[in-house]
Amino acid sequence: MNKPQAFRLQVPEAALADLRERLARTRWPDEPPFETWSTGTSLPYLRGLVEYWREGFDWRAAEARLNAFTQFTVPVQGTDLHFIHAPGRGKDPMPLLLSHGWPGSVFEFLKIIPLLQEHFTVVAPSLPGYGLSFKPGQRRFGSEDMAEAFAELMTDVLGYRRFGCQGGDWGASISSVLGCRYPERLIGIHLNLLVVRRDPKITDDETYLRQLNHFLKEETGYQAIQGTKPQTLAYGLTDSPSGLAAWIVEKFRSWSDCGSDGGGSPENAISRDEMLANISLYWFTGAIGSSFWPYYARLHGGWPIPEGRTIDVPVGYAEFPKEILSPPRSLAEKTYTDIRRWSVMQKGGHFAALEQPAALAREIIEFFRPLR
Repeated sequence: MNKPQAFRLQVPEAALADLRERLARTRWPDEPPFETWSTGTSLPYLRGLVEYWREGFDWRAAEARLNAFTQFTVPVQGTDLHFIHAPGRGKDPMPLLLSHGWPGSVFEFLKIIPLLQEHFTVVAPSLPGYGLSFKPGQRRFGSEDMAEAFAELMTDVLGYRRFGCQGGDWGASISSVLGCRYPERLIGIHLNLLVVRRDPKITDDETYLRQLNHFLKEETGYQAIQGTKPQTLAYGLTDSPSGLAAWIVEKFRSWSDCGSDGGGSPENAISRDEMLANISLYWFTGAIGSSFWPYYARLHGGWPIPEGRTIDVPVGYAEFPKEILSPPRSLAEKTYTDIRRWSVMQKGGHFAALEQPAALAREIIEFFRPLR
C-alpha cells in the first residue's frame, strides 16, 4: 500500500494572472425581461461578483486557510486522492470521514473541522475527480466508486477499522453506500441529505410530493446536461471563468437559506469569499468536467442502494429547512432502518457546513456520542 505524501496547495502566479485577464474579457449576454434570477443567474449580480473576483478576492488568503490544515495525497484506485487529516484533540477521538458534494469542495469544511476535533479525528477528502483529487485523463468515478475509494483510504491506507461518516449531497450517497456495503466498518452515518428514490409513486405525503414535483419540473436541468452530455458543457466552463461562476453560484443561491424566494442574494447565507474560494478551486484544477461524472453514472446506472437492500447501521439526520428535498420519515425508513436521531433545524440549507457549521457540528457530536 502506498504511503501518503504531504501536500500543500500553491497555485502559480501565472494562473492567477490568466484568470484576471479572462475575467476582464468576459462577453456578457443580455438578460430576459423577467424577474431577476427566475431564468438563471442574475446578470447584475454576476457582473458584481466577477468584478470582485478580478479585483478584490484574495486567493492567497483562501489558499492559506486550506494550508493551515495537514493535507496529503495518496494513490487510490486510479487517482491521487487528496485529503485533509485533522487529528482529534480529545481523549481517544473517533475517526470521522467527511464527504462533500457538487458543486462543493473541501473548502466547505474549513469552519466545521475545528469544531469537530474535540471529539473526532477528521478525514476530509476531495472527491475523486474533484479539485485536488483530479488530473486530466484519469478514470471517472460515480458515487459508488467514490465509496470504494474512501473505504480503501480509511481502512487500508489510514488503518481505521471502524469509523463514522458524515455527508450531504454526493457525500450523503457515499456515506449511505458505505453503510450498505461495509456495515462492519461503520460506527454510524450522519447525513444532511437523505438518499431516497425520487419517485412520486412511492409516497402519498402531500408536502413532499409538492417539493418533489417542483424539483423535477424546475430544478433538474443541471442534472440532465451533466448526466447526458457532460463533455459538451465542460468546454464552456473550462474556458470561461465567468461561465463557471454563473453555473455554480446559481446553486449556492437556490440551495441555501438566503431568502431566495423573495429575490435574496446568496451572500445572505454564504460569503463572497467562501463561494469564490470554491469556484476558484474548480477553475485552477480544471476539474469541472470530471466533477459531472457522478450524474452521468447515476443516469446510466442503477440507484446507489440496490432494490431490496437497506442501510442497517445507526443513522442520524439533520433536516435543514432549505435542503433540496426533505422526505418524510416514513419514506426514509424504507432505506434507513435504524434512524437514531432526526433533528429539524431552524435555519440553513444544502451547504450546511458553510451556512450553519456550529449547528451541524453539534448534531454530529450528539449523534455519535452514545455510539462510542
